[in-house]
Amino acid sequence: MDRKAQQVELVAEKRTVLGKKVKRLRGEGWTPGVMYGHGFDPIPLQFETHRLEQLLSQVGGSQIIYVNIEGQEQPEMALVREVQRDPIRRDVLHVDFYHVMMTERLTAEIPLMVVGESPIVEEREGILLQGVSSVEVECLPGDLVDAIEVDLSELTEIGQGIYVRDLAIPAGIDLLTDPGEMIARLVPLEEEEVIEEILEVEEEVLMPEVPEVEVITEAPEEEMAETEEE
Repeated sequence: MDRKAQQVELVAEKRTVLGKKVKRLRGEGWTPGVMYGHGFDPIPLQFETHRLEQLLSQVGGSQIIYVNIEGQEQPEMALVREVQRDPIRRDVLHVDFYHVMMTERLTAEIPLMVVGESPIVEEREGILLQGVSSVEVECLPGDLVDAIEVDLSELTEIGQGIYVRDLAIPAGIDLLTDPGEMIARLVPLEEEEVIEEILEVEEEVLMPEVPEVEVITEAPEEEMAETEEE
């Protein structure tokens, strides 16, 4: 089962403060950012920090955001591409938005949303190992969903697992992740290697803050120059 994203809006202003001077913006309650894309001229932007952080806590990289830029009649549709944070305080330092065209296919990471619980785990007869937490897909922006559900209640016997190949992928979306990737698997309590396997899985599975999104035709590298200067 998939979850269609609701329309999300964000207000932005065009930014004239560039380079190292953006520190002043942050002190005034603004977060610098940029919007760029294939065939789209980059626009330096600034966002009210509080509202931006609220939005980033609610959306992922597969959800289209309608960015209302001051002075423009129509909003620009974009996806969160990258969020830079302070390594200690975790404050948002800079955000990249990727401008999308509804007729242009792109690749994106769609998160997996776990629902239900295995009766084996509830009865303490087994342990649940968890694998990948998102899948990479290719589709048109309008076909994106904000999550794909994984129902753990389907795991009723030791040894059963749910793999990427078992997912119900919505129409219009092509799966790029290896179908054999494990999402969840039940193992018996008495297996001596269970704890070691859990630790190995946890080390291998990365939990990206915001899943990366990219267009099939990559934007020129020079579009990223302004961000790197900051």
